[in-house]
Amino acid sequence: YCRATTARPPTPIQNMALAHELNKADNKGPLSEESSGAPFGEVIRDYKPLPDTIWRFGKPNYSRVNKTYFKHRTKVHKEGSLEAVVSKIVKNWEVESHHIADIHQWQTMDIKAFKAAVNGGCPCNAQLMADVGPYNMLLGETKDYSGGSQSFEQSNKTFSATFPEGFAFECLEVFSGPPNVLFKWRHFGPYSGTFTDKNGKQYKGNGEMFNLIGMCLAKVNEKLVIESLDIYYNPEDMIKPLVSTLVDTSQATLGADEGDSKTAGAGECQPGASNCSVM
Repeated sequence: YCRATTARPPTPIQNMALAHELNKADNKGPLSEESSGAPFGEVIRDYKPLPDTIWRFGKPNYSRVNKTYFKHRTKVHKEGSLEAVVSKIVKNWEVESHHIADIHQWQTMDIKAFKAAVNGGCPCNAQLMADVGPYNMLLGETKDYSGGSQSFEQSNKTFSATFPEGFAFECLEVFSGPPNVLFKWRHFGPYSGTFTDKNGKQYKGNGEMFNLIGMCLAKVNEKLVIESLDIYYNPEDMIKPLVSTLVDTSQATLGADEGDSKTAGAGECQPGASNCSVM
């Protein structure tokens, strides 16, 4: 597996619950009913932490992203369908991978077997994903974003500022059932905030819906615990739409050089890097 060569302290990332809504003092106990989706008439997230679970940077609240999800989703799956089951598994996985630092408190993944990779690249193990965070693990190095130079916390703040109304996930279609679950997914949310690129340039959104489409092959055991994730999508599709309108036009040439036009493929191991480059 691709492992970190230099240590980096664990820091937070949330692609669903927003960074500024977290309270570090409130770091124990179950998720709220509003986080489950029940007030909208459908339980889409039923994660139950272990009694000793410590929330990484405070208990997450998914009420805002749930509102975005129910308002803008494109599919309403029948309860008990493969799509509904996969959607809930992924949402529970996101709770764990984003908000629980201690991998021994994870329940959605088999931490001894777990590995994740993008586009057939270098796989990361559970501990590395917990250290660098899903955003940095999955995005890697692109023209305008550097997963290797962003900490877990910085990455979280970047995308919480970009999607202040939440960045939701939906399972679009499942093509094969357990143990090798192949499904198509969509991440979405209004681009109503501000995105800061790797050179410090800030871009503003216009409120339009941002859509990211991809595929995933998830290997699960008989208890539907995840053993591996193979994710397929174009990382540039995540970043390029965010860098169209500068907040300050005088920044147009800031950090521009020949190297900016080159993208390190997702999933590649970067020499001396502290993370595995993927999504």
